[in-house]
Amino acid sequence: MSKIMIALACLSVLALAGCGNTVRGMQKDGVQTSHALDDATHRIARANAN
Repeated sequence: MSKIMIALACLSVLALAGCGNTVRGMQKDGVQTSHALDDATHRIARANAN
């Protein structure tokens, strides 16, 4: 294998790893947003009940 092919393979691995981290981060953000929205909805419902 030439040095260029090895360099391209390494760059490809780094790019794919970065995409995986981005997807995982978006999933965590979505879950946290959902929990925050649920908490806010419950607080508003409790405030209106009083």
